[in-house]
Amino acid sequence: MLAVHDLPLGAVPFSHEFAGGAINVVLGRNRSGKTRLSRLLAGLESAAPGAIEIDGVDVTAAPPGERPVALVYQAFVNYPNLTVFDNIASPLKARRLAASEIGERVERIAGRLRIDGLLDRLPAELSGGQQQRLAIGRALAKSARVLVMDEPLVNLDYKLREVLELELRTMLHEEGLTVVYTTSDPRDAFNLGDAVLLLEDHRLLQAGAPLDVYERPVSAAAADLMSDPGVNRFPDGGGIGVVRPEQLALDPPPVACRAFELEVVSVETNGSETYLHGRVGEGDHWVAKLQGLHRIDAGARVTLHAPAESVLRFEVAAGG
Repeated sequence: MLAVHDLPLGAVPFSHEFAGGAINVVLGRNRSGKTRLSRLLAGLESAAPGAIEIDGVDVTAAPPGERPVALVYQAFVNYPNLTVFDNIASPLKARRLAASEIGERVERIAGRLRIDGLLDRLPAELSGGQQQRLAIGRALAKSARVLVMDEPLVNLDYKLREVLELELRTMLHEEGLTVVYTTSDPRDAFNLGDAVLLLEDHRLLQAGAPLDVYERPVSAAAADLMSDPGVNRFPDGGGIGVVRPEQLALDPPPVACRAFELEVVSVETNGSETYLHGRVGEGDHWVAKLQGLHRIDAGARVTLHAPAESVLRFEVAAGG
């Protein structure tokens, strides 16, 4: 169990109990406090006057090398002059383990990461995905109880990310570690997370199971963080109305619905979906994510429909 109390993350002290043995996805935009939280947990920045507890033990004052926390950055931090084997083995050698035990652990970790056939290579001879697997392998070799991953896949192309996410989720659950995984992509919350924490301006907006947070956001800002593309907003009876792009359709649903007149500015498609960009009234930029291909030109006016129950409303104070 990882618990933090009154960490100096921003103007408001940050406290939270992370789900033990689970993948806790910390979701926020750039400069929301994700990397600072990672550094505080790893001991690279002072957590005073707050406190960090791991399995009930206060590690706030423990230096990075003496706390049971491993950190994986978005950059590939590997020793360039060491082979894959020696990179993974470096934390084990520092603990003066027997050579036979080191060999067994390296083989097990490398096999789990599918880089066991690359043990004699240098990092420069690896692909980007293999280098990140190696960085994760070094972190696992530390035998930490908490693994902090600061946007570890952000530099990889999306197809490789999808493959690694599935592998990571399976492997991390098998390891039984408490994982803190930071990202700016809401898809990571659904694909990887057992729990998600939403950060904005260095403060916690909401926390919970990804689907619960998606379905019951506490504010428009929380709804926006869990949406890709972001939510569409409109004035709604003195409050803020919110509708997600994927909830909009050209045909009205067989239930009570809301209708919106969109002036189309541009159209995108990826082959299976059509994205309409435009404006509703004098409001902000809107996006509609429609299933299938639709022949709609810029300048057209279309009526979009959304099930009434999918349209969210927040008071202005909670709109965020």
